[in-house]
Amino acid sequence: MRDLVDIEPVAIIADQIGGILQSMVAFIPQGLAALLVLLVTWIAAKLVGILFAKFPFRSRVRPSLVEVLRTLVTIAVWMLGLLIAAVLAMPNLTPTKVLAGLGLGSLAIGLAFKDIFENFIAGLMILLRDPMRLGDYIECEGIEGRVQKITIRDSYIRRTDGQLVMVPNAMLFKNPVFVKTDLEERRMTLICGVAYGENVDAAREVITQAVQSVDAVSDTLPIQVFAREFNSSSIDFEITWWTGSRPIDERVSRDKVIAAVKHALDAAGIEIPFPYRTLTFKEDLRIRADAPASGGNPEAPPSVESS
Repeated sequence: MRDLVDIEPVAIIADQIGGILQSMVAFIPQGLAALLVLLVTWIAAKLVGILFAKFPFRSRVRPSLVEVLRTLVTIAVWMLGLLIAAVLAMPNLTPTKVLAGLGLGSLAIGLAFKDIFENFIAGLMILLRDPMRLGDYIECEGIEGRVQKITIRDSYIRRTDGQLVMVPNAMLFKNPVFVKTDLEERRMTLICGVAYGENVDAAREVITQAVQSVDAVSDTLPIQVFAREFNSSSIDFEITWWTGSRPIDERVSRDKVIAAVKHALDAAGIEIPFPYRTLTFKEDLRIRADAPASGGNPEAPPSVESS
């Protein structure tokens, strides 16, 4: 009982508080060193941003790639600074232990965010490979439009109807991408038929001159008109020409070429046939010529009735 009575709670608490204060005082140099390292890291990260903003290679590299490189370097600077600050603040924490913890954490994060990292790597490959530029018109997996922005995770495609589509970079990296504006001009094709009774060479000449007269057709690349096939009611010509590669250039050029060919064939008296249809009856037909057709039109053909 005497031992229990001799316990002094106040002394015990005072000893504990004293130990805590001593630990805090001992931690002050380490904490100040860690804070100094963090301050230097912050200044270094700011300098990285300034250097990337003023570096001469910006004029030769796409802005999205410059922004990605700046972000990656900034993250690397901060990770290094935090690692040094943690080792200074906690001497028992060695760099080996920190790196091991980062490795396990990175593995868990990688498994949890697999799709995000996949799109991240695909975004880097797209930016480094330079398969398409901002403003290009592309088509991929049924999505067609103008490349408006390329980020690390996805690309922004503005469709011709005004809708914005955010496409994951992994989709653009894994599937075929048609870059329609890779060249300034693009070849167009149109099929036009003339009647079997028309002269093929004369029709070809009329069509060629009509296409040449269109201002939306390139005059630096050849216009080609070839007889293609014997169709059911016409001889078809394949007309090819070159025009601007944008979708609006394609539509305007096609509209003007169709109108010019139609006017030229009409002026030359060359028939553009419509499908002919032949009707076959099982029974003989009698032609009734005793009365004109409905409406009193004397030029209307006589009516036909089955026997």
